Amino acid sequence: MAKITRITTQKRKKSRYNIFIEKGSKDEYAFSVDEDVLIKHMLRKGMDLDEATMRMLKAQDEVHKFYAMAINLLSYRIRSKKEITDYLKKKEAEMEQIEQVLTKLEQEGYINDREFANTFVRSRINTSSKGPMFLKKELMEKGVAKSIIDEAVQVYTPEKQREKVHKLVAKKLQSSSKKSFQQQLQAIQGTLIQKGFSGEVIQEVLQDAKEEYQNQDEEKEAVVHQGLKLVAKYERKAEGFELKQKVKAALYRKGFSFDYIEAFIEEHMD
Repeated sequence: MAKITRITTQKRKKSRYNIFIEKGSKDEYAFSVDEDVLIKHMLRKGMDLDEATMRMLKAQDEVHKFYAMAINLLSYRIRSKKEITDYLKKKEAEMEQIEQVLTKLEQEGYINDREFANTFVRSRINTSSKGPMFLKKELMEKGVAKSIIDEAVQVYTPEKQREKVHKLVAKKLQSSSKKSFQQQLQAIQGTLIQKGFSGEVIQEVLQDAKEEYQNQDEEKEAVVHQGLKLVAKYERKAEGFELKQKVKAALYRKGFSFDYIEAFIEEHMD
């Protein structure tokens, strides 16, 4: 048994206390604990401690240290259990210690993956241009269960998707481009798929865009711009009928209609 001879407050951390125990005719530093551990176990001068108790106190204080780290991390924003786990692993916490911290955090309501997923999805809808599929991927990477993810993304309704996709399409099509309208739509479609919007919503909005944004004058300018570039590219290796066929094929691959292509050939190559 060892008797506590002194308990002093640390200079830099007022919530931590140094425990000194009797060693022969002197006292010596044994370990330090957080204020919560000190109060919980009513540590005081003159109290006897055996080796097992001291090991237990040190272990509890170590867990409390990691708990305080987790609380500090959560002060910036809500986190998933996996995010807390990964963070504490980087701080060299043992898995048993992490589990104790997670249990305490859940009991006190500081972490809840369902609440985290709901908050995450609503925030992303309001602040990003990502679709529900992308949000699902992000939540899976954060360790949230599939059932919780599926429930959380239900708030991202097709109506909300269409509203966001329409804004993205309008922004892209209103910027000047020398590509065919069809080619612009294909590029936009690829971007929207990468952002995680549903194929059905994408097709609906792009169909509306064809009626709303397609401009004949701009299409004519684009086919001339692209056509002249192709003539310059192919005329060194081909001429006459062969040159026309190469230019026609290339313009078709770029999404221009036969009418626009024929008009270009007639006006600029005949």
